[in-house]
Amino acid sequence: MKKLVAVLLAGVMCASLAACGSDAADESVTSDAEAVVEETTEETEEAAADEAAAADTEAAGEASGEVTTVTEGVLTMGTNAAFPPYEYYDDSDNVVGIDAEIAQAIADKLGLTLEIQDMDFNSIITAIQSGKVDVGIAGMTVSEDRLQNVDFTDSYATGVQVIIVPEDSEIESVDDLEGKLIGVQEGTTGHIYCSDDYGEENVRAYTNGATAVQALLSNQIDCVVIDQQPALSFVEANEGLKILDTEYTIEDYAIAVSKDNPALRDAINTALNELIEDGTVQSILDKYITAE
Repeated sequence: MKKLVAVLLAGVMCASLAACGSDAADESVTSDAEAVVEETTEETEEAAADEAAAADTEAAGEASGEVTTVTEGVLTMGTNAAFPPYEYYDDSDNVVGIDAEIAQAIADKLGLTLEIQDMDFNSIITAIQSGKVDVGIAGMTVSEDRLQNVDFTDSYATGVQVIIVPEDSEIESVDDLEGKLIGVQEGTTGHIYCSDDYGEENVRAYTNGATAVQALLSNQIDCVVIDQQPALSFVEANEGLKILDTEYTIEDYAIAVSKDNPALRDAINTALNELIEDGTVQSILDKYITAE
């Protein structure tokens, strides 16, 4: 009898131990599965984070257009800072104006620092071709001659060529320019148009508009053909001058870029059109140009 009881007890104990072993095994399997899930989740999260970082890097690259500039991280702008209100020096000897602000907005869009180099207008395209500057932004009009040497972005402003004369001048319209001595800024479309229309012998080219206006005030020339906005500034600053009501020509301003750097041109175009669409360009124009 004792043996039977012992056997039964042994059986119960074995069953109990087997049950305990089964629970321990289940717990071990569950623990291992949870560890695998946790590890997999961590790996997935890390992969997602890496992918997001890569996307951010790619987006940053796209924002700058993966562009190459003369100086890494810098957009170097060539201009002629004697063309108010597009570019001129303020009281702190900084180049300011419409073109300077638009260039800064574009540089910001591309993640670049803006650097402005002041030079003769006639030297800007050469500076672009030689790699001294990245862009030419100087109230520059797109023309067939210039397109042979540089590329241009889309237009960002419209310019009107006008005629400045003394208040007592006998010149009343474009029709009266025949045979007159016409002052222009060297290398501008005014220079080109007047030379074509009236002959080089009747045109006097000056390094900037201010010098041409001073020649007019000293009676060395009969009139000055120049963009309307700087013309308004020159007439306001000098008594005895006026602008004829008639327009000489209307043209579009754009940014000149090297033909060897189409990626930069395209990146600037993208940034420029965004700035036009969101109203930034118009707000800059309105800041400097008062509607009449």
